[in-house]
Amino acid sequence: MRVTARRIVTCALVAGAGIAGCSRGDPEAPGRPVVALVMKSLANEFFQTMEQGARTHQAAHSEQYEMIAAGIKDEQDVARQIAIVDQMIARRVNAIVLAPADSKALVGVAKKAVDAGIVVVNIDNRFDRDALADRQLAVPFVGPDNRKGAAAVGAYIAKRLKTGDPIAILEGAPNAFNGIERKRGFEDAASAAGLTIARSQTAQWETSRANQIVSALVSERADVKAILCANDSMALGAVAALKSAGRGRDVLVAGFDNITAVQGLIKSGEIIATADQHGDQLAVFGIQFALERLRNPSAPLADRETPVDLVTAETLH
Repeated sequence: MRVTARRIVTCALVAGAGIAGCSRGDPEAPGRPVVALVMKSLANEFFQTMEQGARTHQAAHSEQYEMIAAGIKDEQDVARQIAIVDQMIARRVNAIVLAPADSKALVGVAKKAVDAGIVVVNIDNRFDRDALADRQLAVPFVGPDNRKGAAAVGAYIAKRLKTGDPIAILEGAPNAFNGIERKRGFEDAASAAGLTIARSQTAQWETSRANQIVSALVSERADVKAILCANDSMALGAVAALKSAGRGRDVLVAGFDNITAVQGLIKSGEIIATADQHGDQLAVFGIQFALERLRNPSAPLADRETPVDLVTAETLH
């Protein structure tokens, strides 16, 4: 069994480069289902954490299932993610746990997987409801309420500001439902506190783009009091840009994901808050749901909400 588990981990490591050398089952344990975990950008620490959490769970439950883990090089590589799901269909895996890079573009290949008799569970970034309806497809979503989590982050920031203060929002990818929901959550908090949204712009989840946008923003709008970022990678870019502009302590920065790279900055006050959607467990929740579906295919296809918690310097100490 240990040899088999090690082979699966190796398979996950090479998955992004082509997923070579992985088979559906092991001749030593032909009864175990194979679960494919297909993630977004493995350059993002959040998805590295997600993969590690899934590996840890599989190693502890190796008698229950095999796992193939794969991700893409960046958030924009949607075509590659579709190709990975197609490869999993060709390998005839039993289940696919999918964090789609695009809420609409991955629906077609998800439909193809379901039609092939594969259990599909949507995690992290919810499929677009209209796109699902167009395909007459029902796929359960396992994940947090991103709007609620972002609203909690925004409300915490708002306590440090005054009515009318201008803020900026760095949005995620506009084709990602979780990015849209986080933007809405930030807007909810701004509206409730009477803050002015001076700028709302996508940085496509990326640190470098966030750095460029914030560098321009602070020269154009020196009055901006806070920057709310739809993920922590963009928050890191915002912090770097503010430091370069000599504004590191003047503008409040918040993120979303609670990656380890931001925790020291939260303790130092350079980032004020983030939201923890428990990335190390999110894929595990999806895998457990998929295994339940495999054991009981007639069970209702109900969504399952997972935790999201506000993280501040007080909660980290």
